Amino acid sequence: MGYRWNMTPPAPPGLETGQRTPADGIAVADDLVIPDREIHFTFSRSGGPGGQNVNKVNTRVTLLFEPESSSVLTPEQVGLIKQRLASRIGADGVLRVVSQQSRSQSANREAARKRFARILADALYEQPQRRDTRPPRRVARMRIEDKRLRGRLKQSRRRDWQEE
Repeated sequence: MGYRWNMTPPAPPGLETGQRTPADGIAVADDLVIPDREIHFTFSRSGGPGGQNVNKVNTRVTLLFEPESSSVLTPEQVGLIKQRLASRIGADGVLRVVSQQSRSQSANREAARKRFARILADALYEQPQRRDTRPPRRVARMRIEDKRLRGRLKQSRRRDWQEE
């Protein structure tokens, strides 16, 4: 069932990373949504394909986000972002995400939002603690037995050089 231009689209069945939420923000994780008021966009002229459109329209989108002043991030999350995204954060403490893939400003804006959500989700992901494991005894025995057989095979190929 379709919808008219003046009706709101049906709600998506599952919220993917980077999609808009009812609170008008960017969903980074299930429990973290960055509100639109904390995100700023700047627009500039883009290179690449587009003919005269490139020279006339500001289609390149730069998303700006300042983790330090975010109201939804905990101090631990801010520390993780600053540590893991240090190369993406400028001296002014602003995280910049640029998109210029499309000829359309709106498409580049959505691409920048999705990329920003993916970058933040990756930075905030905690790897589970690795549990040390030991190889089973059977595997160790089989490895030793295989070494013994391989040694015997090589020994059987040897020629006695002293006989010549």
